[in-house]
Amino acid sequence: MQQPAVPELAHTHTRPIHWVATATAVAGVVALSSVLQPNPATAAQAAGPGNKPAPAVTAPPDPSGVDFPIECGPVKALVVKKASGDLDGDGKPETVAVVHCDAPMGTPPDGVYVLTRAADTGAPRVVATLVAPKERRTVTDFAVRDGAVLATLLGYSTSDVPSCCPDTKDNVKWQWKNGAFVRSTPRGAHTV
Repeated sequence: MQQPAVPELAHTHTRPIHWVATATAVAGVVALSSVLQPNPATAAQAAGPGNKPAPAVTAPPDPSGVDFPIECGPVKALVVKKASGDLDGDGKPETVAVVHCDAPMGTPPDGVYVLTRAADTGAPRVVATLVAPKERRTVTDFAVRDGAVLATLLGYSTSDVPSCCPDTKDNVKWQWKNGAFVRSTPRGAHTV
């Protein structure tokens, strides 16, 4: 009979005291882990630099049901485009809506409005008019990027130009500066 290369060790045989020691050790780990718990998770982020609390994320204002300053007579105002973003740097998103009358024919002029939430009720409300419908403009390309509103406006050089055929095209940008929206022309923009 061949002898094993490693002699048998005394502790390789389990005895009842080994089971009691293992059970005591496991019970101690479970008890300790129930006492030492991490802080509860929260939906808000921790305070940022300067010990300011992180801003609460709110949903952008919904333009449906808003009473826009546009006269449509017997037809209703129709939101045809919308985009959201933080335009004034307060950490809360605003919504920019392109609105025109739901006319049965023709191309009604667009109005471009900025919406925010009322501080007391949280209801959406119009805080700025970027393009008034009386300007007879149609908005084609439209976006909110990097805190600015970008749009392409089609219009008319004179009142003699038929409403069917706008003959001017302006690429415009609005940005919040010193408490108001300032309109400018982005670099590389051309007017037809």
